[in-house]
Amino acid sequence: MMARQGIAAQVDDLARPIAERMGLEVVDVQVTGSGKTTILRVLADRPDGGITVDECAKVNESLSRQLDLYDLFPHAYTLEVSSPGLDRPLRTEADFRRFAGRRVEVTMGTAIEGQRRFRGRILGVVAAAAVLEIDQQQVHLPLEQIAAAKLTVEMEDLRADLRA
Repeated sequence: MMARQGIAAQVDDLARPIAERMGLEVVDVQVTGSGKTTILRVLADRPDGGITVDECAKVNESLSRQLDLYDLFPHAYTLEVSSPGLDRPLRTEADFRRFAGRRVEVTMGTAIEGQRRFRGRILGVVAAAAVLEIDQQQVHLPLEQIAAAKLTVEMEDLRADLRA
């Protein structure tokens, strides 16, 4: 997957140990807007799924103190710590392995056979490529060429989860 850069990578480096001490994982760090309208969004989750509002608040408080120490932003910003939700981003090879069997939407940095967007079911990872099932065919997407990936949720998935 593409390397993290800039402030998002620095915040990720600060947030990761804080989350790990609480038994959580950082799923993604996003910086949007500019100047006083900058929003720093940290998505955190429990490795087995499900983070509480109290846990988000604790990560927010600890990370806020760290950000004040390192003074990464020369202006005011808003820090948000939340759950990644049902359509969580996938950033690592481990994410693709963990969510095998789930549906995903992938955007490639470079087109593969003229196509940049793929939707299918994750079968796993083979030779540094995410393997998706799309229309009963296997498609191999090199992890280093993936620009963005996120889980998708369809009604049949929700119904299956409720029955389980």
